[in-house]
Amino acid sequence: MPEYIKFKKSNCKNCYKCIRHCPVKSIRFSNHQANIVEDECILCGHCFMVCPQNAKEIRNDIEKVKALINSGQPIYASIAPSFVANYVGASIKSMEKALKKLGFSGVSETALGATLVKKRYEELIYAGNQSIIISSCCPSVNLLIQKYYPEALAYLADVLSPMEAHCEWIKAAHPNAKTVFIGPCIAKKSEAEQYLGTVDCVLTFEELSEWLEDEKITFEPIPDTSANSRTRLFPTAGGILRTMDCDSADYELVSVDGIENCIRAIKDIINGNLKKCFIEMSACEGSCIGGPAMAKNHRTPVRNYLTVNRYAGKKDFNIAMLSAEKMKKDIYYIGLNSDTPNDSAIEDVLKKMGKTKPEHELNCGSCGYDSCREKAAAVLLGKADLTMCLPFLKEKAESFSDNIINNTPNGVIVLNESLEIQQLNSMAQQILNIKNAGDVLGEHAVRVIDPSIFLEVLESGENQYDKHLYLAEYEKYVVQTVLYDKSYHILIGIMRDITDAEKERAKKDMINQRAIEITDKVVEKQMRVVQEIASLLGETTAETKIALTKLKESLGDE
Repeated sequence: MPEYIKFKKSNCKNCYKCIRHCPVKSIRFSNHQANIVEDECILCGHCFMVCPQNAKEIRNDIEKVKALINSGQPIYASIAPSFVANYVGASIKSMEKALKKLGFSGVSETALGATLVKKRYEELIYAGNQSIIISSCCPSVNLLIQKYYPEALAYLADVLSPMEAHCEWIKAAHPNAKTVFIGPCIAKKSEAEQYLGTVDCVLTFEELSEWLEDEKITFEPIPDTSANSRTRLFPTAGGILRTMDCDSADYELVSVDGIENCIRAIKDIINGNLKKCFIEMSACEGSCIGGPAMAKNHRTPVRNYLTVNRYAGKKDFNIAMLSAEKMKKDIYYIGLNSDTPNDSAIEDVLKKMGKTKPEHELNCGSCGYDSCREKAAAVLLGKADLTMCLPFLKEKAESFSDNIINNTPNGVIVLNESLEIQQLNSMAQQILNIKNAGDVLGEHAVRVIDPSIFLEVLESGENQYDKHLYLAEYEKYVVQTVLYDKSYHILIGIMRDITDAEKERAKKDMINQRAIEITDKVVEKQMRVVQEIASLLGETTAETKIALTKLKESLGDE
């Protein structure tokens, strides 16, 4: 399957939002980068709309359309009726004038093709040959059934989409023409290439806006008050039903929008819970006016609905019908090459994530999958990895940090900005003579330690390193470092107990002092001896005095 949506590698932040919103989980994560699995994708565009980093982009076909125009053949544009919601104040006449400046030979609205489609739907209902009829206008719904629910293929109406019907109608009127559809849907690009020969290229509204901006072309406010334009309602939820003239007592007419609702309805159909229904299905909430390629500042469901509703007429377009054969569409099964992992393999992956019991399976959805078992299956299929589990990572990080903190030879005490104790390790308890950490958690630090250094760091915002302190209450010497983590609003105190070293130094100082005292006595005694035998040992005595004095000074330095 061609690449219609792709990810910008530099932008992906591993938030997994695209997986959470992908109804068929057709996204693979590897090396901390999301990639679309094209064969499984139904091109609903949910990932494109929800990505907070704008890490996804739609394939741009502007150059392809320019090449068609430059070929010299007449190029006709089919404009989706949702354009009035995307381009405020524009009419089909405004669109025609602007697009002709781009080089199009003619411009008309896809709602013309919608008229052909809705009449064909009416014929299917009156024929009564299908118990359930699902509209086939939405290519994402079609792909969903073709790939994931082939049991429902028989219920899809074998009718062209409005885009295809309109382009068939254009080519019937202009045999040498090429057609370009312009709308809010990514999946239309796939539909055009899946059924070659009818639609030659598809542009989204975003692409059209880019092209018009590059050419500095703006829409002129040209009013259009045509009453024969009821099928302009097609891009709204329930819009197909609102255009149909059908009073058959045998069928109930139902509208379903939003891909999750469509999936539930399809499952209901497969399970035999529904009978004699015509179901209008649209993958986008609100139908096409909620399409992924609508301008972001125009994704306003109520306003868009009212805009389209006001623009639509009360009667059908006056358009010649295409033959039933021309309107027929073969919607075929598209197989998926994916094996379902067995339970044993899934259990092995769950164990690696620390989930050895059913109660360990939180099914929190942070990884993007609906359950831990779904995520484990995705790991086995190469679409996910173990690190995508937030509870797993959290427990791993906590275990790692706890091991470090609890096994470090330093005491660690954590305070909040109110100088209340939030955490302390076993070595801190030992230094501060605290038997039970729970007795002091939440208490002010002054209860167990002089908070002066913490207060100083909090007020100055500057960390303090290797401050020598004597904790008189505990008769301990420590080297203390205090760090201020402003992002988490905490102060971290790290204490290294140097009491033994200080005691050893004090003992050595005492020994040195005693040696100095003894040296002083020796010097005094020696001087007395010098006075008595000065005449005999004068020079030698002087040398001894100098040596002893140097010894004394050396001991004093130590």
